[in-house]
Amino acid sequence: MFGHHFQLKRSMLQVVRVLRAGIATLTLLLVIGCSTDDPLYVEYPVEDLYNNSMNLMVTGQYQGAAVGFDEVERQHPYSPWARKAQIMAAFAYYQSNDYDESILSAQRFIQLHPGHKDTPYAHYLIAICYYEQIVDVGRDQSLTINAFKSLDTIIKKYPNSEYAMDARLKLDLTRDHLAGKEMDIGRFYLNKNLHGAALKRFRIVLEQYQTTTHVPEALHRITESYLALGVISEAQTAAAVLGYNYPGNIWYQRSYALLVEKNLKPAADKGSWIVRTWNSIF
Repeated sequence: MFGHHFQLKRSMLQVVRVLRAGIATLTLLLVIGCSTDDPLYVEYPVEDLYNNSMNLMVTGQYQGAAVGFDEVERQHPYSPWARKAQIMAAFAYYQSNDYDESILSAQRFIQLHPGHKDTPYAHYLIAICYYEQIVDVGRDQSLTINAFKSLDTIIKKYPNSEYAMDARLKLDLTRDHLAGKEMDIGRFYLNKNLHGAALKRFRIVLEQYQTTTHVPEALHRITESYLALGVISEAQTAAAVLGYNYPGNIWYQRSYALLVEKNLKPAADKGSWIVRTWNSIF
């Protein structure tokens, strides 16, 4: 968890007023029998359902609180409390680490209330749920991609919101993670001497993730791959771009050494895709 999100949690929990002291559990539904007949349930006053769910939040019973907020909407769908309960249910599911239910609840809130003041927060919850499930680069990155898309949505749709700054920071970290995945695959192909396949991955890093920490190594690997393929001009160009932009970097030293071994030096071909890509970005 990050400090910014802790602050958001505290600010939301500050709205709680414990109206009924000593309430530890919430009885929501009384099902009679297991027959095919419609189940009977006890309908509670909306204020009781909502406040009791908030009490459960205070005591850390997040899953029970989420169920309670869902019940507010189920029993009183047209009450003003229902809208509050929807976003609180998403938050409670998130607190209980039930990311899937949190995402579903937040998505439903967005669909029903696209212009509501809490809609940016619903988007933020979705992004955080994906972000906190990001795994190492050796595994499937579908959650990382979803986090990237969700964070990007916040920045584009709500650039001045209180969530945009944190989204930008997390987006940079997510972008770096995706670049790391491409590098991991590229290195695998390189070790198998599949230089063409490796080049495709390193090119993706250069074209799509050019602001990440992986770019210097990507340029070195491009130099290495082109040398192995005998495409000397492109190898020299990659090394030249690397040396010009990262002159003291260890990856440039390695690229330079590879060229020297073949009596070559870095030299940029202005017609190279590497130069065109670099110039179009920077």
